[in-house]
Formats: sequence, structure tokens, C-alpha cells
Amino acid sequence: MAHFVLPLLVIFVTILGFSTIVESRSRARMYLELQCRSALYPDLCVQTLFPYVSKTGLPSPQLLAQISLASCLTKARFTKTYLSMVAKKLNETENSGNNQAVEECLRQINDGVNQITQSFKELQQIGKDGDENFVWHESNVQTWVSAALTDAMACIDGILVEGIGRREQAMIKARLLNVKQLASNSLAMFSRFTTRYRASRGIKNPEILS
Repeated sequence: MAHFVLPLLVIFVTILGFSTIVESRSRARMYLELQCRSALYPDLCVQTLFPYVSKTGLPSPQLLAQISLASCLTKARFTKTYLSMVAKKLNETENSGNNQAVEECLRQINDGVNQITQSFKELQQIGKDGDENFVWHESNVQTWVSAALTDAMACIDGILVEGIGRREQAMIKARLLNVKQLASNSLAMFSRFTTRYRASRGIKNPEILS
């Protein structure tokens, strides 16, 4: 009889551990669905954040905003690298008109990378140098991420107008759309964080102060 007890105990512990993992992941997803409900692309928001939440527990709204921005920055950098490759390829051909469009798009996405990088650094400063600087940090993050979003949209329009080869056009558009969507979601997550931060610190909105 004792020979059967140990295997059964191992199975029980394994099942219990698996159930705990499933429950934890389910709780993480429910938490993210709640946090992402204000995002314009909620499914992408959950998909982007879930790998980090399932490993680290339930992050604060500020940490979620940081993760969202970091993911957007990573995607923007990959897109910049791809555009550089396309521009180099076109430089070796006679498609000067098409290359001009890609070069302009590359300039815009490079600006976007810089703006998101600045936004990420600014977000990290919130709460570290006093609440009197909160509005300054908040305004900078909103301005820079919004500018990066505008750059991505302008880049998409420029590429479509110039009529690059269908395959490369589709690849560029898909990457830029992803950057645009991630930037939009980052703004939503940041807004959710700042709303809670204001409420917890008693910081009034600028329009109320005026």
C-alpha cells in the first residue's frame, strides 16, 4: 500500500501546483483586462503586458505604463532597423523616388524612437523628485508619446503615397501600425496611472488650478 501512497502524493502535489499556476495566470489576465479596458487596442494591450505580469505578480499602474512604453520603444527600434535595411536596398537601385519616401519615413521613426526614449526616462522620474514636478513630467510624457504616434501615422501615409513595392510596403505598414497601436496603448496606460497618482496625492488638474 505504501508503494502507492508516494506516487499519488506526487500526482496530487503536481496537480495542486498546476492549478495554482492556472489560477495565478487567470487572475493576472483578469487584472490586465481591467487595466487595459480604456486602451484603444485592449487585446494588444493585454497581449503585450501579460508575459511580464504572469512572471512578476500584479504590477502597479506606473510599472504597467513603463512596460507598455518599453515595449513600444523596442518595436520602434526594430522598425527603424528594418527601414534602414530597405533604404540601403533602394540605394542600390534606381528607385530614387521610393527611396526618398523611405528616407523620410526613417527620419520620422528615428524621431519617434528618441521621443519614446525621452518619455520612458521622464516616466521613471515621477515620484522621485517631488509632486511639485509631477505636472511637468506628465506633460512631457504626453507630448512626446503623442508626437511619436503622429510620426508613425505620417510615415504610413508617406509610404502609401509613394507606392513602394507591395511586399515591402505591406511589411513597413504592418510594423508602423504596430508602433502606432503600442504608442496609443501606452498613452492610455499612462493616463490611467496619472489619474490614480493625482487622486492618491491630491494633485489637481491644471485646468482646475487655473
